[in-house]
Amino acid sequence: MKAILSFYSDALKIALQSIFAHKLRAFLTLIGIIIGVASVVVVGASISGLNTYVVDKMQKVLGSNHFMMARMAFHGRLSDEEFERINRRNKRINWDDYEWVRDHCRTCAEVGAQVGSGVDLKQDGIEFPGALVFGSTANMVDIEDKTIAEGRFISADEVQRSALVCVLGGDIKEKFFPGTDAIGKTLKVRGLPMRVVGVEEKRGAFFGDSFDRHIYIPVTTHLQIFGRNGLQIHGKGHNRETFQSTIEDARVAMRNKHRLKGNEEDDFGIVNVEDLNKQIDQFTGSIATVVVPITLITLIVGGIVVMNIMLVSVTERTFEVGLRKAVGATRKQILLQFLIESAILCALGGILGLLLAWGVTQLITTLASITMTITITYILLALIVSTAIGMVAGIYPAFKAARLDPILALTQAT
Repeated sequence: MKAILSFYSDALKIALQSIFAHKLRAFLTLIGIIIGVASVVVVGASISGLNTYVVDKMQKVLGSNHFMMARMAFHGRLSDEEFERINRRNKRINWDDYEWVRDHCRTCAEVGAQVGSGVDLKQDGIEFPGALVFGSTANMVDIEDKTIAEGRFISADEVQRSALVCVLGGDIKEKFFPGTDAIGKTLKVRGLPMRVVGVEEKRGAFFGDSFDRHIYIPVTTHLQIFGRNGLQIHGKGHNRETFQSTIEDARVAMRNKHRLKGNEEDDFGIVNVEDLNKQIDQFTGSIATVVVPITLITLIVGGIVVMNIMLVSVTERTFEVGLRKAVGATRKQILLQFLIESAILCALGGILGLLLAWGVTQLITTLASITMTITITYILLALIVSTAIGMVAGIYPAFKAARLDPILALTQAT
C-alpha cells in the first residue's frame, strides 16, 4: 500500500514539475480547455438564470399557490384542429360561475374574479397608449400577492356598488402624476373620471412587457364599461401541500355548475403556477440539451491540443523514460505517469476556466442586470469532462512512452 501511495505521490510531483517548468507552453495549451469549461459554465449559468428569472416573474405576476380558470387555457402548443375543437367546446365564464365556485370551493383560501381590456388613456394633453385596465374583486390583492406602494387596493364595498375608483401601476402614475401624490386625484378611463385610491409597487417587465402599465378598477365597474367578455376566476390555496387538492376542488365545483358527467371533458381551462413552473423547467431543459453539447465541442478541441503537447513532451523526455525503465519502472507505471500529467493539466485548465466563468457571469450580472446562477451541476460537469478529456488525450502519448525500449531511448537521447 505504501509503495502504491509513494508511486502516485512521486507521479504527481513529476507532473507538476513538468507543467511549471514550461508555464507559458502549458497555459497556451490549456486555452482551449479554459475557454471550453468557461463556455459550459457560462451557458449553464445563463440557462439557470433564465429559469430563475422566469419563475420569479411568474411568482410576482400570479402569486404563490394561485390558479386561474378561464374559457381557454393551453398547456403547450396545439394543432389548429385541437384549437378549433376546444374553442367550440368551451363555454364563456360568467359571473354566476364565479359566485358558484366561490361558494362551493371549500378548500380555497380565496376565490376572486378578474377581467382585462386594453385602452388608450388621454388626459390634459398627456397620452398613454396600450394601458391594460383590469376589473378585479377586492381580494385579488391577496390572491396575486400584490404590493400597494401608496394608498390601498379596491374595497369590497366599491366592488358591490360599482364605484368609479382605480389603482394605478407605476408607469401610469409617473406619466400622469409625476413627482406628486396621486391619491385622491382623478384619471379618465373611457371618458369616466376614476378617483385614484392606490398605486401599485413597480413590478418591472417580463420579456419586454411591462407590468406597470396596469390600472385596476372594480370588476363590476369594468363589466359595465367594457362588457362581459373574458371573465376569469382566480383562486388561492392555503398552502403548497394542499394546493393540488384545492385546484381539484374548484374544478369539481365548476364541472357541477356546468352539469358535466364523469366521462365528459372540462369545458373550461385551468392554469396554475406549479404547471407553469414545470413547463419552464422543461423549456430550459430543452435549451440545455441542445446548447451544452455544442459548447462541449470546444473541450474536445482543447483535448486534441493537449494530446499534441503530450506527444511533444514524450519526445523531449525520451532519456527520462529510458532511464526510469532501466532502473525498474514498469510499462504500467510509465503509462500512469503520463496519464496523470495529462489529467492534471486539464484539471488545472478546468479550474482556470471556472474562474473565468465566474468573472464573466459577475460582469454580465453587474452591467446587464441579468441574474446568472452558477450551479454545482455545471461545475461538476465541466471539471469531470475536462479531466476525462485530459485522460483520453493522454492515452496515446502515454502508451507511446510506455512502449519505448530503454536501451534505444537512452541511445537516442545521447
